[in-house]
Amino acid sequence: MEDFFKHIYSNGTLLVMWGAILFNFLLPIPRSAHPMTLWHKFAELLADKVNRNSSHSQSLISGTLAWTVMCLPAIAVLIALKPLVWQSHMFELALLILALDWRNNEKLASHLITALSKDDKQHARAILQPFVNRETATLSQLGLGKASAETIIMGYGRNVVCVLFWYALLGGVGAFLYRLISELARAWSPSRQECSPFGIPSVKILAVLDFIPLRVFAALISLGHRFMMTLQLIRMQSSSWPLPGPSWLLIAVGGKLQLSLGGPAIYNKRKSIRAKIGGRIAPSAIHLAQVQKLLAWKSFAWILLQSITLGFIYQGI
Repeated sequence: MEDFFKHIYSNGTLLVMWGAILFNFLLPIPRSAHPMTLWHKFAELLADKVNRNSSHSQSLISGTLAWTVMCLPAIAVLIALKPLVWQSHMFELALLILALDWRNNEKLASHLITALSKDDKQHARAILQPFVNRETATLSQLGLGKASAETIIMGYGRNVVCVLFWYALLGGVGAFLYRLISELARAWSPSRQECSPFGIPSVKILAVLDFIPLRVFAALISLGHRFMMTLQLIRMQSSSWPLPGPSWLLIAVGGKLQLSLGGPAIYNKRKSIRAKIGGRIAPSAIHLAQVQKLLAWKSFAWILLQSITLGFIYQGI
């Protein structure tokens, strides 16, 4: 047992991961002061400058160049800084703290659950608005339930699981870069007319980065009760959703809890037809609490499995 704890203590990769998770719970960075919020705003300003009314091919080129202008300097700076810091593990810890966003997702879920349980649609719409690209002003109780569930699910998937996955592969630099790329895809989402097709390159790059971690997390969620039925839903419905990683995750949660997700959404006063996925139960406040509980426990399971895997890889535990 003593040797086991010596191995753990000497494994800086695991200590950094656990330290970032603990920091995120004890001292979460407010969303308004988070560097990702500033990055998101800068991305919107850049899109306003370079995303002109042009042909489809020119817009795609503009989107690719804008992504390159945003990401390549960030990659260069992060790689150049790493050998200059006095303590590499502290540098990794700082980047992972900035990339990980568990507590803010929990707070969002808690506020939405409270608002919907009181049937306060106006407040629920205001809470949800900063986190989604769709219009929330006209969302019904059903629409709020679906939009809230999808936002919570993808928040855990991308801001927790994918961040930890890329940390395991590429360290703090990989985790931080993933969050930067994720925010670009959200800022330039082609679901909004003004960003189509400008934002398609950034969404495709994010889809590649999401593919493995979100599908593995979906498989983890599917384990246990309703396992076979959830797998069957994933096989039947995944092709109807445009992105392969998010489709598995949304369907896995929807199938596990029998919740109805997807369906039409309004972006910039234009109705977007999306496939209906998951089960048949319309999400309400109590179902959001179930979603949050399921994702939190499965995220802890992910952390445990990743810790064991990193232990074997780096220290041969």
